[in-house]
Amino acid sequence: MNFPITLTLLRIFFVPLLVVLLLTKGQSLDLWAVAVFLLAAVTDFLDGYLARRRSQITTLGILLDPIADKLLTCSAFISLVELGLVPAWMVVIIVGREFAVSGLRAVASAQGFVLQASELGKTKMVLQVVAITVIVLERHYTVIGDFHAGTVLLWLVMAFALVSAAQYFWSFWKKFDLSVKERPTSAVIIRVGEETPVEKEPQERDVAAR
Repeated sequence: MNFPITLTLLRIFFVPLLVVLLLTKGQSLDLWAVAVFLLAAVTDFLDGYLARRRSQITTLGILLDPIADKLLTCSAFISLVELGLVPAWMVVIIVGREFAVSGLRAVASAQGFVLQASELGKTKMVLQVVAITVIVLERHYTVIGDFHAGTVLLWLVMAFALVSAAQYFWSFWKKFDLSVKERPTSAVIIRVGEETPVEKEPQERDVAAR
């Protein structure tokens, strides 16, 4: 296991700690949750950077990285719904998009190709990190809340989530269609009235005996 994959796994292990800090009532625990969340987000940048720099890009890393991202952001959004800070219907759309894209990646992997993260998907991830951070900080800093920055960012996240999902589906369809066209096809043609080789053998033996 290389170091970039270790960072990806570390991001997954941050998820339970993040949820506990967000949902536990206590003085400034949500600020600690923001710190953990941002630290986990930094590992998202580092694992990809180090994998490219060290030439350690692997199929496992490509598959694990988006899973870690989805676990981190989805758990944060669901916790914010529990706290009454974001509308549930918006989080349902965002989380549903994540499940749909994950399923698409699984199908693509079964078909023998990998859907890598797009630029829109990466932008969506950055917006999610900023939106979650701002929404939590709005409870402590009213200046941020006066500009409704959290709400604006949440709408941007949802827009980028839907557009990037459409991009992933389009990319999947093109690669899937290409893979189907490149597969060798074989067909067995049976003519009506034609005897099978098993049926012909007795006749050939009779001719040879004569």
